[in-house]
Amino acid sequence: MRQHYIERFMRYAKLNTRSDANSSTIPSTAAQWDFVLMLKDELEEIGCVDVFTNPENGFVMGTLKGNVEGTVSPIGFISHVDTADFNSENIQPQLIENYDGKAIVLDASTQTSLDPQVFPNLKNYVGHTLITTDGTTLLGADDKAGITAIMEALRFLNDNPHLKHGDVRVAFGPDEEIGVGANRFDAKAFNTDFAYTVDGSYIGQIEYECFNAAAAVVKITGISVHPGTAKDKMINAFKLAMEFDAHLPQDEVPEKTSGREGFFLCTSMTSSIEDATMHYIIRDHDKELFLKKKEKMIEVKELLQKKYPNAKIEVTLKDSYYNMADRIKEDMRSVELAKEAMQLLNIKPIIEPIRGGTDGSKITFMGINTPNLFTGAENFHGKYEFLSIDDGLKCVQTIVNIITLHAQK
Repeated sequence: MRQHYIERFMRYAKLNTRSDANSSTIPSTAAQWDFVLMLKDELEEIGCVDVFTNPENGFVMGTLKGNVEGTVSPIGFISHVDTADFNSENIQPQLIENYDGKAIVLDASTQTSLDPQVFPNLKNYVGHTLITTDGTTLLGADDKAGITAIMEALRFLNDNPHLKHGDVRVAFGPDEEIGVGANRFDAKAFNTDFAYTVDGSYIGQIEYECFNAAAAVVKITGISVHPGTAKDKMINAFKLAMEFDAHLPQDEVPEKTSGREGFFLCTSMTSSIEDATMHYIIRDHDKELFLKKKEKMIEVKELLQKKYPNAKIEVTLKDSYYNMADRIKEDMRSVELAKEAMQLLNIKPIIEPIRGGTDGSKITFMGINTPNLFTGAENFHGKYEFLSIDDGLKCVQTIVNIITLHAQK
């Protein structure tokens, strides 16, 4: 299995499937659709049936038919085909056998290294086989490590028919990194009691809590007047934008929060004297605190509008996704099954909240509880990304255990 896993991941990683937030197509980039079509063929080659692609949502779905007598409800696994907003041209993965715990030179010409002094998490991988970048691109383990693990689990089950299991549904789809891929997920066609996204990081992770999330756009129209005659007339939209941000809780920002603590984050601002536009994301695990954060945006707007009646201040709020724990806590079978599957491999389950979201959060609110599993990769979305082959194979074994244990329930 090890060599199959390495070869499959390497092949997938070299494909540039970066998504594009500025595109209006589905998927947002043509290369993602090419990958989806490739995965369709590979699913059929390893024995899946009812494999189909849906150009309306960019997903491929298929089923590994069960081989157990009696009724076993289908179980599902989901990963995304796109990679993040970072250089994805000419990806050249590097294989590091028996990692010795020292700095790994990724690109000698730029003196780019994967150094345990900067990334102490590397100390957990001494003796592992790692796949890294060449220091110029991302790796794409988010989420090609997830796709690889699912495909290898299916291949293993198909090659070992003595392992009893029910129907296993799989789905691979686009544009998770730009937050829209799961919006059109066909939960009715997938038709499982519960499922898993395989989109996590280090070994043992089981994530079933995520942020409640919203986007906010703040638009400010000031008054531009020649600076020589501006007294008591000019309203500088740029300075008013900074004042708006200063009225938000200054400790509730990503760089000062952790765990279940939420935050406001201004992701971009464009401004002149007359016009300013700020884009925010708002996050909190707690639904009540999430609502209060959105109310705070309106409160600041009203405060400043009163202070500057000749300015125009608009705040537009739009919810993005919700904390899937609110649903999964009502039926914890998926979480308990994953814990049992890991414990059989002597893996300590690590239950922790996601400081972000996954496709699983949206799919959960479509009626399919979908927690998130580890892949064995770390340092996502940049040139320091790496994948542990040892832990990636443990992910494959965890998936196999989940499937076979489910057939015994």
